[in-house]
Amino acid sequence: MFISSQNSPPSFKDFTLVMPAVAVGNVGQLAVDLIVSTLNMSRVGYIHTDCLIPMTGNNPYATCKEDAEELHTPAEVYTAAELKMAVLQIRAPIIQTKSKKFRQLLVSWIKASGFSRTVVLSSSHAYQRDDQQLQGTPLRYLVTPSLLKVSADALKDLGWKEMERVSAFPGLTDANTEPRLYIPGGGITKGLYTDSCAEDLPLAVLLLFCSEGDNIPDAFTLVNHLNNWLHLLENPSQKPNKWKIPTSWSLLFGSGIPPALF
Repeated sequence: MFISSQNSPPSFKDFTLVMPAVAVGNVGQLAVDLIVSTLNMSRVGYIHTDCLIPMTGNNPYATCKEDAEELHTPAEVYTAAELKMAVLQIRAPIIQTKSKKFRQLLVSWIKASGFSRTVVLSSSHAYQRDDQQLQGTPLRYLVTPSLLKVSADALKDLGWKEMERVSAFPGLTDANTEPRLYIPGGGITKGLYTDSCAEDLPLAVLLLFCSEGDNIPDAFTLVNHLNNWLHLLENPSQKPNKWKIPTSWSLLFGSGIPPALF
């Protein structure tokens, strides 16, 4: 359920929605952090659900001491009205037994809100790629038939590679088995894409093959690819500092080793 933090609920009619999947390396969430911070997006509400691990914390995008004291929740919605863009940032893992329920909640909210398209930023385990997925860049995309109707030319111009279907039983050739969509480490990515195809939702998935560790470079790579499509900033790759790093990234790996230990 979406709960507005404003007196009158915001209208998302014809907006583009960008959201992460909670996946390997948290690359999607880090990329969304860069978007919210750089575009100085306004928080307009949050998703109230029992499908996410309950948590709260300080403002991850604080610019001053007063801002830092605001409390934030696991699934919040931000907008940049002038760009007709909304972002859903998810900061907590999905409870495993409620994954399907959470996907249904998202699909229902996206349909009810009237978004013109949804872009899911995700990632997948690099070490589980098959031979054909080792070729080219680590970026892959998926697009539902509904969005392909209106974005086919734009996606073709970008020259991205579509996520390959792989053998159900690697190493074995069986004419009776169809290649399948397999996104190891991708969380709800595959399920949300499949649900969106069934519901005729205009949705795209952008994902990177990556490994666990310092995934900040992956986040910049993913958000730059997204920018090539949506044109949020002009030529950010030529001036990397155009993407504004949020203050919360200074604590990405904790607050350091306490000197008292020594």
